[in-house]
Amino acid sequence: MKLKTSIAALGLAGMTVLATACSGADTGRAGGTSRDVTRLELTPTTAAAAGAVDSVDWLLEDEPDSLDLDTQGGSAGRTVLTNVCERLYQLQPDMTVRPWLVDKADRPDDRTLVLTVRDDVTFHDGSAMTVDDVLFSLRRHADPDMSEADEFENVTSMKKTGAHEITVRFKEPDALFTKALAGDAGLVYQQKRVREQGKDFGTPGQADACSGPYRLASWKSGDSVTLERYDDYWGDKPLTRKVVFRWAEDSAMANALRTGAADGAYTDSVGTAAALDGKKGIDLHFGPSTATLDLIPTERGGLADPDIRKALSLSLDRTGIAKSGYGGLAQPWATPVGSGAWGYEKSAFSAAQEKLTGAPASPTSADIAKAEKLVQNAEHKPDGPIVIGTDSTQGRLVIANGVRAALQQIGLKAQIKTVPSAEYGEFYGDKSARAGIDVLVADWYISKSDPIGFYDNGVSDDSNNWVGFHSAAYDAKVDRAKRTLDDAERAELVVDIQRRFADAAVWIPVAQTPTALALSDKLTGPPASMAYLYHPWAASLGAKKG
Repeated sequence: MKLKTSIAALGLAGMTVLATACSGADTGRAGGTSRDVTRLELTPTTAAAAGAVDSVDWLLEDEPDSLDLDTQGGSAGRTVLTNVCERLYQLQPDMTVRPWLVDKADRPDDRTLVLTVRDDVTFHDGSAMTVDDVLFSLRRHADPDMSEADEFENVTSMKKTGAHEITVRFKEPDALFTKALAGDAGLVYQQKRVREQGKDFGTPGQADACSGPYRLASWKSGDSVTLERYDDYWGDKPLTRKVVFRWAEDSAMANALRTGAADGAYTDSVGTAAALDGKKGIDLHFGPSTATLDLIPTERGGLADPDIRKALSLSLDRTGIAKSGYGGLAQPWATPVGSGAWGYEKSAFSAAQEKLTGAPASPTSADIAKAEKLVQNAEHKPDGPIVIGTDSTQGRLVIANGVRAALQQIGLKAQIKTVPSAEYGEFYGDKSARAGIDVLVADWYISKSDPIGFYDNGVSDDSNNWVGFHSAAYDAKVDRAKRTLDDAERAELVVDIQRRFADAAVWIPVAQTPTALALSDKLTGPPASMAYLYHPWAASLGAKKG
């Protein structure tokens, strides 16, 4: 269930696919007015629609690379396809997960999952969805050459065990597997159509192979993608008959929304949202996301000492960064995973977040004094300047300057290394590319609504643990949490893991960034949260008035 965001949305030179998460949204240009970061309200969905709409024009930040998410998973393609193709489980606007194409799920033991598939679903050509289609889809996702293969690493077998039943068996208990089935690992395709289309599946000119509330009517490469309501859909009938997708970069997107040339968009950049804030005819909605802005210490060693990392975290002005770099549309945050990851036991995770004191929103004089003492007593105080890596997007530059100011305030030297946006993405996946920096100004998100989907980044041998944090106790806790099926028990473990990660300052959190939905003030209905990437959001879209 990894997110593979599009190159255009990120401004990256190449696709960066990482172990359990990906580098995230383009920080863009803040512009516009600045909201009070303490008053930004996150709501999972918009008010329910009351009236039908014939056609809606929707904007993406890039044309989809493919509508076959097994081979090319970009956020643009996912935003379109989630209305066309359904999953075995479904991510809800509040980021909880529930069975969808699965009618019933049983666990006869902690290493077995028995899925009973619905028998009332039809694909868009009118043929019935069968358990064979579901099994074909699962095995396709699990193929080592496909992007979701890592979600099946703990699976030992998947077999048809009844007319509507599939039994999945695991090496070890797997707490995240059903959450993966709410993502791309759970997409159900029509076996016959996928086989007929072969390598052309998911490309312009091909029909879809799905069962969702909309069918793919056309994809005119370089121009538009059009979806039309599937009138024989097994679920609730959408209010909007047709959705036409076109694409535009930040400034063009903002202009189209301001002038009414487009009706809505989920903006990858908070800068686009900030530019639309307060504009007549546009409603802005902000919802929970797993996305955060973070500082990731690298192998170079300037931040190898945990006391130096803690000192930096204590002295960083997160509120100032959120205001000046992100128009108030980012919130100072104490963990490297956003509140959208709290898909269960929300109160426990919220309370645990509030107890973390090592990442203050605005440092006090006591925080600065504590940071200075940590620097003075550090075993490995850096000799030269700490090099901060970033690109030239305004948000990241604001963070980089904030980091430099914080380091200088506590008696450390610092300098900023700015690279072109086309090179910035290489920092994430290429150790040699980041060899000249001590800390990366980064944005990050996970696709699962469970914080444990992030914290394996701190495991001793994980490829994203650049600073070399090592704790056998931490590793054991992460492994245990991933095998704990009970939500309350797993949350208790994750809260302890989160505390250990924060105490070691493996990464330094800066802020959480919400999902931003810009919508014509005549429309309402879709989710405002990050769920839109996996939930059929257009099925809820309609007019405010009946």
